[in-house]
Amino acid sequence: MSQRIMKQQPASRLRIVSLGGVDEIGKNMTVFEYEDDIVVVDCGSIFPKEDMLGVDLVIPDVSYLVAKKKNVRGYLFTHGHEDHIGATPYILRQVPAPLYGTKLTLALVDLKLKEHRIPGIPMQVVQPRDEIRLGKYFTAKFIHVSHSIAGACAIAITCPAGTVLVTGDFKIDYTPIDGHITDLATFAALGEKGVLCMLCESTNVERPGQTMSERKIGTTFEKMFRDAKGRVIVAMFASNIHRMQMVIDNAVAYGRKVCFIGRSMVNVSRVGMQIGELHIPEGVLIEADDLDQYEDDELLVMTTGSQGEAMAGLTRMAYSEHRKLQIRPSDMVIISASPIPGNEKYISRVINQLYRCGAQVVYHTMEAVHVSGHACQEELKLVHALVKPRYFIPVHGEYRMLWQHAELAESMGMPSQNIVIPEIGQVYEMDEEGLYLGEQIPNGGILVDGLGIGDVGNVVLRDRKHLSQDGLIIVVMAINRDECKLVSGPDIISRGFIYVRENEDIIENTRDVVRQILANSSLAGEDWPVLKNRIKDDLHRYIYEKIKRNPMILPIILDV
Repeated sequence: MSQRIMKQQPASRLRIVSLGGVDEIGKNMTVFEYEDDIVVVDCGSIFPKEDMLGVDLVIPDVSYLVAKKKNVRGYLFTHGHEDHIGATPYILRQVPAPLYGTKLTLALVDLKLKEHRIPGIPMQVVQPRDEIRLGKYFTAKFIHVSHSIAGACAIAITCPAGTVLVTGDFKIDYTPIDGHITDLATFAALGEKGVLCMLCESTNVERPGQTMSERKIGTTFEKMFRDAKGRVIVAMFASNIHRMQMVIDNAVAYGRKVCFIGRSMVNVSRVGMQIGELHIPEGVLIEADDLDQYEDDELLVMTTGSQGEAMAGLTRMAYSEHRKLQIRPSDMVIISASPIPGNEKYISRVINQLYRCGAQVVYHTMEAVHVSGHACQEELKLVHALVKPRYFIPVHGEYRMLWQHAELAESMGMPSQNIVIPEIGQVYEMDEEGLYLGEQIPNGGILVDGLGIGDVGNVVLRDRKHLSQDGLIIVVMAINRDECKLVSGPDIISRGFIYVRENEDIIENTRDVVRQILANSSLAGEDWPVLKNRIKDDLHRYIYEKIKRNPMILPIILDV
């Protein structure tokens, strides 16, 4: 895809940079900057990759915003999915600013801030078509779109350089559950007025046609509940309140009690009921402790774990690790989600285990129990035709998706020089005169591990991977520093390397190697660093020659 890039950098151009959400699915965060004003759209997290052992989630690097935090006028949220709000509590500690979003979106963000004990962040609930002022130069208009969560919006951001439309995640559903279709009229009005640039999601750009309506899966749920003889267990994204309502309505129609399992499912359902987005009749909702009081055919359990997450409710049920509920052969388990790219292995393992338990398992490749919340090719073409942007930046997708979306835009008549396939951290500047390449700013992923933020880096991950693959040998010895004499040891401790009782000869030979090193080395205190390195090098060489393994070796010298 050709790009016209010029190096001049005059003032008063709109600057756009993605801190996440391009060349990846997740971690969505886009910065818009005009002179001294900055607004940020979304603040998302992403699942860790398989080689990020022990990491809980990954958030964007916001070093650029930290350096300019006085200029940040606000965070605008398109909707409340984790890949758009998951990093909020971590980033707001560093760069606090007012938050703007719809009722459900801000309720979910507020829940996160309370969990992390971050008070005092101003929040303003907006309605579709509301327009807000941000700083001296920016205004933002929220535009209703259909998605797999209530309160999803596109956002039109206007500054003196022009208007930019950020579609957020959307589809064009003509029969949505809430009755409100994507606001195509406002898209068309923006297109007639003139749009400088559009940032449009690319998740389903590889799929021809249109995305199926959410309402169509209602008939599938009705059939499932009618045929179910035992408990019905539904795993889904907790944020999809419209689908949650559809499942609950079917449960009520067939006389079933409803139980939520999983922290996010419990929290989101509570928030949904509080703000009036989720309606459950009196007496239908029960606690997990009360499940044994009802017959199996009287129960609906809604749980987390649709992506096969290790600690989620469905996974723990499948492996009989859940305190309140284990899978039975009479259960019908419905996984109402499709795997996020990268999670296919995890959910496959859970499905296999559910079958081992004897359950009837229904998932998206078997029945219409899930529809995407993202636009396919014909819907994307419609938005391009209505908005008619001068410049186009495909976002929210892996690189192949961004490339194909760029080709789709070009096939509809957009000049290739007006299309940019973005990179994380690359600044793009634009005005009515042209599109320009700015500087590269600090970027990447910050790893969150428990309460630690950014303290797990490449070196730690490398060590974790090494330990997981090859194990650890600890060599312990006590040396009298004053007399330069070995007092005790060396003792060999093996963890994740070999089973000592069945391989005593290897352990003893390893001890002999260390004894030989000690006998031929200086034991003076100032020589201990050299001694440790020699023990590591010689043991690595010996062990690899013997059994072709490469454990981590940790010499420890006790000063006595």
